[in-house]
Amino acid sequence: MKPAYNPSDRWANSKEGSMKHVIEFLIRVALLASLLLLFWWTSEVQLSNAMNLSIIVGGVLLTFPLVLLGRKILDKQPTPGRAVWVTTLVHCGLGLTFGVPLVRALTTHQQWSVWTLPLSTEFGWILVIITGAASFVVVTNLALRGLGAPFFIALSQKLAVDWLYSWTRNPMVLAGVAFFLSLGIWFQSVMFLLWVLLLFTPALLFFVKTYEERELEIRFGSSYMEYKSRTPMLVPRRPGR
Repeated sequence: MKPAYNPSDRWANSKEGSMKHVIEFLIRVALLASLLLLFWWTSEVQLSNAMNLSIIVGGVLLTFPLVLLGRKILDKQPTPGRAVWVTTLVHCGLGLTFGVPLVRALTTHQQWSVWTLPLSTEFGWILVIITGAASFVVVTNLALRGLGAPFFIALSQKLAVDWLYSWTRNPMVLAGVAFFLSLGIWFQSVMFLLWVLLLFTPALLFFVKTYEERELEIRFGSSYMEYKSRTPMLVPRRPGR
């Protein structure tokens, strides 16, 4: 005999689901707050040149084993629910391997002035404004069309496939790299530019190709695979071509 429908059960399940989402959100906020506090401390602390170099170079290099570990854990049980939490933890780890080195690079870039770029700071500042605005537009695009947010506050709930995301699958990566290169030009620092090009960018692309694409495939399935087949990974292309 089929049990009678009880409206209170539905209300209890709904309440339990809401509490779960609230707890998950608070955990993400706490993780982000901890990272921001670490970034602030990293920007203020005085370190030796050898320690700075270890953080700026070695920190980014730790991205590679972190991503490989995250991918291994993800593939062990490739379900959407697990993917959300593994990705949250991987993103938190990336805050350490990308964020901390980046903060140190930005706060100590004047110590890198071995080679000076022969371009005006005004030109660099204009590029910073343009690429910074582009980054803001990409974040807005993701928030409105994918219902997501940067870092790990909110992973995308929908697959963002239009606007800027119809030209390239990774407009945020493209805009972010362009922004950091613009900062290097503004700083007139050849060493900072080389760090972005030869270390930071390859590590970021390794994360996208090795982990993020697999995570999106697990969470969005065939819709992501179809989007991936028609949209370039990084270099923009007019939609429909």
